[in-house]
Amino acid sequence: HVQLVESGGGSVQPGGSLTLSCVVNGTTTSLNCMGWFRQPTGKDYEGVASLDPFHGATNYADFVKGRFTISRDSAKKTLYLRMNSLKPEDTAMYYCAADRRACSGDYWPFSWRYGYWGQGTQVTVS
Repeated sequence: HVQLVESGGGSVQPGGSLTLSCVVNGTTTSLNCMGWFRQPTGKDYEGVASLDPFHGATNYADFVKGRFTISRDSAKKTLYLRMNSLKPEDTAMYYCAADRRACSGDYWPFSWRYGYWGQGTQVTVS
């Protein structure tokens, strides 16, 4: 059984930074793709970034490239999302997600691709 627990959200002014964390409880060796999604109020999920935990390959949405960085500490079983130069439009609930299938260059941004989800952490930029 896999459980994802996010933390690190909060309120920040435009231009500020936050780092989100996602602790993975349970067996991590079966997880071949990990990612961050966000859901602005009243809108659909948006794929933010993904990470292949074994090969280190990453994918980013165009709207966060150069500002956000996804990373992993395997010893701590933790996935991170470092967010710099935050904008009001980054305001959303942020979710950690994972799946046993490998990340795909075409499908990584789609929420249906991931079988495990955390409870979310709110990020507000204003």
